[in-house]
Amino acid sequence: MSEQKSHIMPTYNRADLRFVRGEGAWLETETGEKYLDFGSGVAVNTLGHAHPKLVAALGAQSEKLWHVSNLYQIPEQEKLADMLCANSFADLVFFGNSGAEAAEGMIKVMRKYHAENAAPERVTLISFKGAFHGRTLAALAAAGNPDYLEGFGPAPQGFVQCQELDVEAVEAMIDETTAGILIEPVQGEGGVRDVGTAFLRALRELCDKHGILLGFDEVQCGIGRTGKLFAHEYAAVEPDVMAIAKGIGGGFPLGAVLTTETVGRVLQPGTHGSTYGGNPLACAVGAAVLDEVLSDGFLDRVQQTATYFRQHLARLLDENSDIFEDLRGSGLMVGLKCKPANSDVVAALRDEKVLTIGAGENVLRIVPPLNVTQAEVDIAVAAIETACTKLRGSTA
Repeated sequence: MSEQKSHIMPTYNRADLRFVRGEGAWLETETGEKYLDFGSGVAVNTLGHAHPKLVAALGAQSEKLWHVSNLYQIPEQEKLADMLCANSFADLVFFGNSGAEAAEGMIKVMRKYHAENAAPERVTLISFKGAFHGRTLAALAAAGNPDYLEGFGPAPQGFVQCQELDVEAVEAMIDETTAGILIEPVQGEGGVRDVGTAFLRALRELCDKHGILLGFDEVQCGIGRTGKLFAHEYAAVEPDVMAIAKGIGGGFPLGAVLTTETVGRVLQPGTHGSTYGGNPLACAVGAAVLDEVLSDGFLDRVQQTATYFRQHLARLLDENSDIFEDLRGSGLMVGLKCKPANSDVVAALRDEKVLTIGAGENVLRIVPPLNVTQAEVDIAVAAIETACTKLRGSTA
């Protein structure tokens, strides 16, 4: 019998695994095999799979109302916006459906702000080598990765990339067309690189000095991933605008742009929109995620688990210096820079029933659910040790 042809576009190199159910940090295939999920749907499943609080929130809302459009008031949207603003720098929120949509909204509001303040020439945004802001054309242009842009025609203009995390290099790029600076406090796709608190503080000072805006992309590193609600809190600085997604929906499609009052008010009726953005289903789940992440002791436990995990990984790195050369990241956003191809390490761990993800700079990305247990961390560490032994044997 010939293999059935898939009608899915071949945009991913998919592993030959079909998961049909999950619970907590575990996934189960259609044949009953269980895998420890330390990829979390690429840092999406904040509370793991089938968390009872999220199941209840989605179930209750699904029986009341799914979609009404942003032509009307949406109480669930107002509730989630209130929660986000009460726990961040922000005064205003725009809801979308994804990280790329949030990044696009951030780009638009940063440019619109200057247009509304008599400086329409300020359209250029400075980003950084290794950045990733999504798959739309403007988000790809902002990141500037030529591999992702190849074949899609002329890239949108108005984006430049700084090749190093150096304040003087950034300032040298600022001119009369500069609208602002875009940065991920911890780069995910670019290699799980923590840009550092001192650099974020310096960027804030630079933006204030030149009258430009500071935009943080916390699509991957936000919503508790680093042990703080938002990664930039470690630097004790605030952006003017921020994009979030992934973790805020806990697995349900949800993204948002958060802004100060001054910046967000430039988007008046007709200037931006999203048909599904902020629908009752997404916002009900988002509120449940945020309620859990902000509950007493939750973020403390994330930090404790992260410390425990990193201590074991540091030992593992020392004992397997032929496989790994660097431990990166922040909180439960972990990177191990590999010496073999990171795809080989991902595959070796998959053979040990542990799911991880590759990232730039040949890094193994590990992003478990935030409520992962120390016992599950122990299982993952043991699997990494076994994978290292087998990788070493395969190259002997």
